Amino acid sequence: MDCLFCKILEKEIPSDILFEDEKVCVFRDIRPKAPIHYLVIPKKHIASLNEAKEEDKELMGELLLSARKAAQKLGINEKGYKLSVHTGEGGGQEVFHFHIHILGGW
Repeated sequence: MDCLFCKILEKEIPSDILFEDEKVCVFRDIRPKAPIHYLVIPKKHIASLNEAKEEDKELMGELLLSARKAAQKLGINEKGYKLSVHTGEGGGQEVFHFHIHILGGW
């Protein structure tokens, strides 16, 4: 598979990982759009939200809870932060592995 995020998960490409567990990985975005910009990705390859299945319902919840945990670790939970999901080319998705952007620190 020629997926950038899968290569990060396989440690073929270095990244600044905030934390990971058996289902989720959170790492710094290399092209930040905010003072603090991290990505939350599932370890299971799901190309976009459109490809998520009913069986992925629990995993999708894990991703949101991991975003909250990341915001706490980054110290932006009190002041606030933005979560963003881009779906498909028309929605601005550039890497076709589902991910949630965590933006904050303004």
